[in-house]
Amino acid sequence: MDNQELLVKVREQMTEHRYQHTLGVVETAKILAKRFGADPKKAELAAILHDYAKYWTDEQLIRVIVERGLPQELLNYNKQLWHGPVAAEVVQELFHIKDEEVITAVRYHTSGRANMSLLEKIIWLADYIEPGRHFPGVEEVREIAGQDLNQALLKALDQTIVFLIKQGQKVYPLTLLARNHLLDEKEVLPIVE
Repeated sequence: MDNQELLVKVREQMTEHRYQHTLGVVETAKILAKRFGADPKKAELAAILHDYAKYWTDEQLIRVIVERGLPQELLNYNKQLWHGPVAAEVVQELFHIKDEEVITAVRYHTSGRANMSLLEKIIWLADYIEPGRHFPGVEEVREIAGQDLNQALLKALDQTIVFLIKQGQKVYPLTLLARNHLLDEKEVLPIVE
């Protein structure tokens, strides 16, 4: 199945607004991949698939989490986290996606984790800053992403964690680990374009 066929399948799973978001993530991921030296084809594929399960019902998501043996602790956190790990499972089966790097980027695009791969960082950040996103602080992250992927991701994670705290929500431990690991990396990824 080529990417155009995948986009048709993805579109069937979501609202038109979310589909436009997906297209924005695809374009942003390709730009970031080129800028920071990742594989643009893998970035495009992961971006196409990242929200495949976004509009599944809670019951559908919980069933996959339980049946596939995904971390049960997910169910104790905001359900907005659930669709990433679920999508990573179902796209392997439905579309025969076998590239582990792509699958992992889809899996962790809602939470992040410590020691994220370059592709994971790109998909997480593309999801956060695609052109259809409009919220306080997003423009600052877009500007930083023009120079430094890790700093942009760190800023985005900071904003996400602060948002969750202000909303009185729990912060998923992998999100905190992603932030802490970035602080430890102290590495600035070079721009290759």
